Amino acid sequence: AGGAGGGGSGAFATLRAMWERRWALRRLAAIMTASFGVGMVYYGMPLNVGNLGSNLYLSVTYNALAEFPSSVLSWLLMGRINRRSSVVALTAAAGVCSLACVAIPEGTGGRMAAEVLSFFATCTAFNIILMYSIELFPTSVRNSAVGMVRQALVLGGVAAPMLVALGRERSFWSFGVFGLAVGCLGLFAVCLPETRGRSMSDTMEEEEHKEAAAAIGDMDSNANLV
Repeated sequence: AGGAGGGGSGAFATLRAMWERRWALRRLAAIMTASFGVGMVYYGMPLNVGNLGSNLYLSVTYNALAEFPSSVLSWLLMGRINRRSSVVALTAAAGVCSLACVAIPEGTGGRMAAEVLSFFATCTAFNIILMYSIELFPTSVRNSAVGMVRQALVLGGVAAPMLVALGRERSFWSFGVFGLAVGCLGLFAVCLPETRGRSMSDTMEEEEHKEAAAAIGDMDSNANLV
C-alpha cells in the first residue's frame, strides 16, 4: 500500500517530502548527478564509434557484445561488493578509458579497446545505479525517486549527440568530455550511504530511525577504539 501511494502521488509530492528532509534531498541530488554522467556515456558512446577512425561495423559489434558480460558483472558486484565503491570505481575506470581514447591515435586497436572498456564499465555502472537507487529510498517515495534517477540517465543521453557531432572535428569534445563527465560526476556517489546488507524501509521516518541508529553505532565503535 505504501509503494502504491508513493507512486500515485507523483514526483512533486516526492520532492516535497524530500525537501522537508534534507538527508533525502542530498541522496536524490547525488544519485541523479552521478546518473547524468553515466547516462551521457551509456547513450553517447555507441553514437561516437564513428569517431574512432576504425572499422565501424566491428566497433558497433564489440559495443553490443559488451552489454551481456556487464550484466553478469553487475550481478556479481551487487552480491559481493559495496554499491558505493562499485559505482565510484566503475565511473572512474570509464572516465580514464574514455580519456585514453583522446591520446591514442585514430584507427588503432588500442583506441578501440579503450572505447569498449569505457562502455563496458559504464554499462555496469548503469545497472548498479538503477539497483542502488531502489535501496536508497523508502517505499513511500521509491517509485518516484527511481523514476527521477531514470530521467537523469536519459537527460545525460540528450547532451550526447551534440558532443558526438563536435567530436568529429576534435576528439576531445566527445571522448574527452565523456571521460570527464562520467569520472567527475561519478564521485558524487561518495556522498551516498552504503545499502549493502541493509533492509529497505517503508517510510521516511523508519529510514531516519535507521540512520540515527547507525550513527550511534559508529560513535560507540569509535569510542571503543579510543
